[in-house]
Amino acid sequence: MKTVLFVCVHNSGRSQMAEAFFNHYAGGKARAISAGTSPANAVNPTVVEAMREAGIDISGNKPKLLTPDLMDRADMVITMGCGPEAACPATWVETEDWALEDPAGQPLEKVREIRDEVRLRVLKLIEETGEFKPTLLI
Repeated sequence: MKTVLFVCVHNSGRSQMAEAFFNHYAGGKARAISAGTSPANAVNPTVVEAMREAGIDISGNKPKLLTPDLMDRADMVITMGCGPEAACPATWVETEDWALEDPAGQPLEKVREIRDEVRLRVLKLIEETGEFKPTLLI
């Protein structure tokens, strides 16, 4: 099974949303995990609320530290808007960067916009792999 690793610095917002959307829409035909180079203590509560509105509960998720083992298990790595100065990491494998705004400190309305952009990019990623079609459960 193909594994996509979504990486950001704190693993408390964008990468958590991407992981959840990917696993929701991939229908078990591939999987996603997420991690951060400097994980926060908890997932951003505004992100949890925005995802709950989208029908996905990530309230039990915990930010995880990016490790070499997670990198080794990934078939694809996507960083979430980390610039070179942001200590985003995945330099030892080929990566793609999604230049997304950080939801930290943003109002719910802005987090919804970021959430919707993450969802669109995840659906496009799933479709582009060609190995499986997204399961649209809206």
